[in-house]
Amino acid sequence: MHISSQAPCRVDLAGATLDIWPLYLFHDNVVTVNFAVNRYTRCDIVTNADPSIVLRSKDLGKEEKFDSLAALCAAKRYKLPVLALLVRHFAPAVGFTMESFSEAPAGAGISGSSALMIATATALNKLTGAAHRIEKIREIAQNIEAQVIRVPTGAQDYYPAMYGGVSAVELTPAGITRTALPVEANELDQRFVLVYTGAPRNSGINNWEVMKGHIDGNRAIHRNFDRIAAIANSMRTALHVHDWDSAGRLMREEWSYRRKNIPGITTPLIDELVTTARRSGSTGAKVCGAGGGGCVVFLVEPGTKEKVSVALKAAGAEVLDAKVAPKGVRVR
Repeated sequence: MHISSQAPCRVDLAGATLDIWPLYLFHDNVVTVNFAVNRYTRCDIVTNADPSIVLRSKDLGKEEKFDSLAALCAAKRYKLPVLALLVRHFAPAVGFTMESFSEAPAGAGISGSSALMIATATALNKLTGAAHRIEKIREIAQNIEAQVIRVPTGAQDYYPAMYGGVSAVELTPAGITRTALPVEANELDQRFVLVYTGAPRNSGINNWEVMKGHIDGNRAIHRNFDRIAAIANSMRTALHVHDWDSAGRLMREEWSYRRKNIPGITTPLIDELVTTARRSGSTGAKVCGAGGGGCVVFLVEPGTKEKVSVALKAAGAEVLDAKVAPKGVRVR
């Protein structure tokens, strides 16, 4: 049997970090706005005639082998913990070779690991016949990712991988709900530029520092997140009515409050890129995910995407060829 799956990465526009439990319970009307991009993660599984299990990552250049599922479960540590822990959870009854690949640069902040977990869990769900619905797969992936990175994880990263398109992810005491926003992919494609700064970052550490400050009662962080939550709701409204001027302004405002929460979210290069892009036609910018490096997304005026891209490349960024991914995870 050969099972192949793929899931897109994501860019967040507003409301990130608040999607980490229990932060969203301390604020009103919390929502994260994001969209899927056509930087894909992939998982291929080919069953073996014997019980051996081979895990391989093409982009990381790592491989590990186990004589059986029991041997995998008995191992004390893994070279590829994301793959190994998902296999341990789903516990396939057959041997197989699993190969993964991610088009996200290392530490890019566009949820390459979360998208890979959705792709891998979906493939294992098919292999084992577990028949989990997509929301259960998200729950499994999120919990296992927390085991891997050893700090709490947010929910918003998984939804673009699950559904594609542009999303409003609402986080309430009653649970998490994803709503598709009526934004045409072609329109958004002409209005954003995604770059990689070349500096990987650890999203778990950045988010954990902010989360600890929030839980410990830092009033400034709480006020900033109140404002970020309000901005994210306004961003959802702006995208719903195609008010791109407001979307750019809200992105600038969100970035300013996010920088107040943790100054290390930015770098001298990121600051330079934001200034450079603004002079060339950008209306707003922010780091993707927890920041400290990785990717930066820019909203731009119609007709200025090429000009902004050239300016950012000249300033030292790698401009990524990225478009909206209209569909989420697919398995065959």
